Amino acid sequence: MDTAPENPSLEAGFLDKVLAYKKNLIKSKRTYFAPLKKKLAGQHFTRYQLFKKAIHRPGKLCLIAEIKKASPSAGLIRSQFDLISIAKAYINNGASALSILTEDKYFLGKPAYIKQVTEHFTVPVLTKDFILDEDQIFEAFYNGASAVLLIAAILEDRQLQHLLQVAQRLDLDAVVEVHTPEELERVLKLKPDIIGINNRNLKNLQVDLGVGEKLIVQIPKNRTIVIESGIKTHEDVLRFEKLGAHAVLIGEVFLQASDVGRKVREIMQGPRPHRQRHHSREAKAHGQGQDLRNYE
Repeated sequence: MDTAPENPSLEAGFLDKVLAYKKNLIKSKRTYFAPLKKKLAGQHFTRYQLFKKAIHRPGKLCLIAEIKKASPSAGLIRSQFDLISIAKAYINNGASALSILTEDKYFLGKPAYIKQVTEHFTVPVLTKDFILDEDQIFEAFYNGASAVLLIAAILEDRQLQHLLQVAQRLDLDAVVEVHTPEELERVLKLKPDIIGINNRNLKNLQVDLGVGEKLIVQIPKNRTIVIESGIKTHEDVLRFEKLGAHAVLIGEVFLQASDVGRKVREIMQGPRPHRQRHHSREAKAHGQGQDLRNYE
């Protein structure tokens, strides 16, 4: 039975609580991580950049569709959580890539979700978690991810640079996430290929689409730009497409819908015009001078 995750956002220090839990979890998994790293030690991987290529397509705003069961701000998002069915609905409706929450306590995710999806589908997958240690990147690689999320707000410059290098050695793309001008300034010095702008403030979980509007114009044209959080309508999508975003990361609004695929089409393509069921028939009947009630 699914239960709502703890909601530390109702208390002070949401991010501190999440990070404290994550640090302890990483320590407890050292013996699990060790053989993964040993197995990959000394191996060299060609840089294919599968995730970046999937979400950076000239003339097209790409969708990174997110899979998550719950969040601290929304609680339990989807009680009928069928991982493979959700992924299939996303892919069948045009998602260029997937983002999967793997944080277990506050988002009810699992690292194993990455492996389950990548064994069924070839679409690139982003491991979305609070990554603090290189061991987590090795785990993401082992599970078949094509990219990892690195959050500037929780990493010092030296950590961020090291984790970027580890990801690159394993041919994993990295979406480096920023929320403030100061974070963006720090990140640009490291010259990452992909920059994600999170409209959500991780300290208080408030969302402001104005954050994305202000920061996107400060990013060089040769970077791949992803807009995260708060996108709920086709108008929001068009708003960031016009500003030069290459991809939008959306999940919650899709997963709250009864028909996931239909919601994806609605937001990415816009609502379909209303169809008049009897238009042609009524016109024909009118031309023949007949009573339309005979055709109902």
